[in-house]
Amino acid sequence: MNISIIIPSYNNLEYLKFTLNSILKNSYYHHEIIVHLNDGSDGSYEYVKKCEINFTRSNENIGLCKSVNLASKKSSHDYILYSHDDMYFCKNWDVHLRNEILKYQDIFFYLTGTNVSVKNGLINFDCGSSPSNFDEDKFNNFCLLDKSKDLQGSHWAPHIMHKDLWNKIGGFSEEFNPGDGSDPDLCMKLWLNNVRIFKTISKFKVYHFSSITTRKSNIKLNNGTKTFLLKYGFNPRFFRKYYLKGEGTIEYNGILKSPKISLNMLFDLFINKIKYLYFKVFT
Repeated sequence: MNISIIIPSYNNLEYLKFTLNSILKNSYYHHEIIVHLNDGSDGSYEYVKKCEINFTRSNENIGLCKSVNLASKKSSHDYILYSHDDMYFCKNWDVHLRNEILKYQDIFFYLTGTNVSVKNGLINFDCGSSPSNFDEDKFNNFCLLDKSKDLQGSHWAPHIMHKDLWNKIGGFSEEFNPGDGSDPDLCMKLWLNNVRIFKTISKFKVYHFSSITTRKSNIKLNNGTKTFLLKYGFNPRFFRKYYLKGEGTIEYNGILKSPKISLNMLFDLFINKIKYLYFKVFT
């Protein structure tokens, strides 16, 4: 099983090096890596050329969605895996992923890795706040000993799907540039194309340095919640709660079914419709 790993980056050389080195060091199989460089004037361009890493490039920051879509066009493998440029991949991450994928008879699944971070991860465990103080042995031991269960309904990166599915749904929706709301939108498009397996793989862990790129002061985030609401008639939280059955905190318990109508669901939907009408009329 060969994977095309797509990594968008915006002048983030220190972290990009760290992510790429972890993939090269900790992968059991050989995979294709494709980086999209937004600008790349910090030395990232020279680095990927020197290392002979496949890449695309734009002169300015074109946003996460467009970056990933552009880079994915160079993919030559069956699976697309999207990663941030500030993640450290665990040992044999691809073995755990391959073992999971071999369970399925078709391509209608969406799998994500387990984010480990100082805070705001699926698992909070401090192994450092930057590449310079990252405790690799501590992270490796944690991955080896951790007994966490697979989880239901996550939409966190890194995520993987078959390229046929990726192409069918058109990748990321570029109206969500530079990126807020793009992941739940991707999941919603998969749902509309009959994907019912949304699963976080516990053994496929990455250490995440908390979206270093998107926290740069010159990046103005979009209102992804509003865009999602106007597109589907409800917000991402409603989708995660009633469709995906969780936000990456509930143990995985099988293939999802269509939401069951309940009073709580109808009430939440009513609130969403009021917000939808407000945005339509007043913005």
